[in-house]
Amino acid sequence: MDMNGYLLLGFGLALLLILYLLLKLRRIREQLSLIKEALEDLKKGNLNRRVLAWENDMTKQICYDINEIAVSSQSRLIQQKQAEQAYKRLMTSLSHDVKTPLASLVGYLEAVENGLVTGQQKEEYIHVACSNAYRLKDFVTALFEWVKLDAGEQIFHFERMDINELTRNIIAEWIPVMESAGLNYDIEIPETEYEILADQNAFTRILNNLLQNVMIHSEADHVMLRMTEDTRQAEITVTDNGKGIPEDDLPHIFERMYQCDGSRSAKGNGLGLSIAKELVSAHKGTITAASTTGAGTTFTILLPKAL
Repeated sequence: MDMNGYLLLGFGLALLLILYLLLKLRRIREQLSLIKEALEDLKKGNLNRRVLAWENDMTKQICYDINEIAVSSQSRLIQQKQAEQAYKRLMTSLSHDVKTPLASLVGYLEAVENGLVTGQQKEEYIHVACSNAYRLKDFVTALFEWVKLDAGEQIFHFERMDINELTRNIIAEWIPVMESAGLNYDIEIPETEYEILADQNAFTRILNNLLQNVMIHSEADHVMLRMTEDTRQAEITVTDNGKGIPEDDLPHIFERMYQCDGSRSAKGNGLGLSIAKELVSAHKGTITAASTTGAGTTFTILLPKAL
């Protein structure tokens, strides 16, 4: 090939390179335009907007990052709205659960103070007022405990302790309460020593809340607490033969302020099981519930063995 041939070949290659670069530049400009439009949409609040890119696009990583930001922002927005709705429901429930016993308390005390009741009826009014005052006190105590747990401000003191011995001590205090309420019981706790890392007060509260739940809500006449263990974890089951929990309610029973009867007139404050779940989680454990309507409910707690 002579000199002219080489020149023509070089010119042709240069021309092809220029065309390729022009096409590439045009594609980049189109992508930048799409990216600009997407960013404008996102800035206006349209978090459903996404930027499409080909595998060989030079701007593909930018597009992927923008899409990831949009998905993350959308997820946070959904969580924020869910949290806002949950707190609205919480405030509504709080308003009712505080206002109702408080109004009743004030009404009964005013009747006593103004001399509207005397003798035995006066004693009955004072008794009802005290009951409402204790109910309000228990609710506020549980509420503050739940708020501290939810905010991550609860301070725990974990120690190695024998869960079997600790459980026996807790149940010993419950036996006269259950007998007084006419609740039959079976307790199965191994005599062997089994250590877990636990906060004694928190673990006590877990069992107390479960047993209180049986006493208040289950309408049972028999409860069984059984403990088993293996090389990895201890299992605690609390089973009653009460009315059970409806299938639709079962997935929600560990939610704050949830009450299965759908009304605010139910006994309890809807915080006990929620607090129990938070405390079990703090022990790196899990709590679940299984129930059959009319046949009873079983709560199962799994706690890891101390290494």
